[in-house]
Amino acid sequence: MTTALWQLSATELAARIARRETTARAATESVLARIAEANPQVNALASVTPDKALQAADAADAAQARGDALGPLHGVPVTIKINIDVQGEATDEGVHDFKDNIASTDSPLVQSMREAGAIVVGRNNAPAFSLRWFTDNALHGRTLNPFDAGVTPGGSSGGAAVATALGMGAIAHGNDYGGSIRYPAWACGVVGLRTTVGRVPSYKASAPNRIISNQQMSVQGPLTRTVADARLALQVMAQGTPQSLALDPQWVPAPLEFADAQQPTRVAVFRSWAHSAVDPTVSAAVDQAARWLEAAGYTVEEAEPPHFAEVSAMQFHMVMNDMRRGGEPFMREHGDDALRTALSHYMAINPVWDRDQYLEAMTRRFNIARDWAVFLARYPVLLMPNSWERQFPIDDDQRSAERTAQILLAQAPLLSTATLGLPGLSVPTGVVNGLPVGVQILSTKFREDRMLAAGEVIEQAAKFSALDYLMGRG
Repeated sequence: MTTALWQLSATELAARIARRETTARAATESVLARIAEANPQVNALASVTPDKALQAADAADAAQARGDALGPLHGVPVTIKINIDVQGEATDEGVHDFKDNIASTDSPLVQSMREAGAIVVGRNNAPAFSLRWFTDNALHGRTLNPFDAGVTPGGSSGGAAVATALGMGAIAHGNDYGGSIRYPAWACGVVGLRTTVGRVPSYKASAPNRIISNQQMSVQGPLTRTVADARLALQVMAQGTPQSLALDPQWVPAPLEFADAQQPTRVAVFRSWAHSAVDPTVSAAVDQAARWLEAAGYTVEEAEPPHFAEVSAMQFHMVMNDMRRGGEPFMREHGDDALRTALSHYMAINPVWDRDQYLEAMTRRFNIARDWAVFLARYPVLLMPNSWERQFPIDDDQRSAERTAQILLAQAPLLSTATLGLPGLSVPTGVVNGLPVGVQILSTKFREDRMLAAGEVIEQAAKFSALDYLMGRG
């Protein structure tokens, strides 16, 4: 059976274009045709720009014909989330009032992807203001999980996960404040890389002011179908320029690969937690991944990260109290009904802090980060779930404040690591009872290379492809 260009990984597609076995235009046409076929069924992409994409593809082919140097993503179609700037397009945040918020420039990440040769074909859907684990908004509508429309595709980068799983681009951009890359990736059976705070420039001219918790926790990163593509996307996204350094003072030109990255090391396995019900499929996936790592030479030990319950709760306490001061009224005014309901539940279950309490939390956060650094020096790889529960039913956060509190407990593996600005990698391991299962891999700051190496071991053992499964070949 012939493999269509839209089915290829970014790594393979870029290689074929570089070898002149195909062209950027052919690749873009193939992906656009796939979008036309698949997107109406799932609504992963809020907008598609075929004319601009084909113009960019023709320019890429002309550059190759001239003998120009090719970037690592030359001719590869990609998608960008609706909450960062793409020049000439709306940064609408899934909000009606922002549908005419046309970006005057590309965000640095988008600029880096274009300079690497990537072809932007469309924009990934997200909930209003990217503040839910469910991808639905009043402007663009609901994104459906292709495995089961009755459960969430994840959020807030749910459109990115669904687009990637179904072949609507080999690389999708997402961002992660409290799990918004890793959770959708897990929910849809793809790879999701949360980068270290400071690894990828996060500036956008349309909204340059970021509240303090966002500065400490929010990052940009890729969703892909393979770990190799996540590594390739990271290499491009992390590129900085003098402009990046000026616009995002947190950006750090840290090495992407260290000498010991590929060496098996000690792994802490955290498979269950007393504070939340743990679905058996979740712990089973962690156990299986641990066995695969052990077979590859890793030393595996059970260990719980320090202050796990405290630091998990701290994430939403800090974010929501920060938003009380700098965002909640604005979001209530401009957001949709689902966002307002979710916000009401979030606020109802979070304590109201004064200034001194928030400052004390920031002090405590620093001390916990130190203890995690010591833990990750002993265990350079931490293996645990993305969520303690299976994929949530659609709109589960709309039910009650009590259910929302349970959801937050289930998301503790995502929230804890975001609090500390650490990187994380979501890797699928298969499908159980019709829904994807997988694991999360953590490491210390700027050691995405260790996570990617361990992720490749798990990927190679699992031999799972969401795209193949959804096409009936899995």
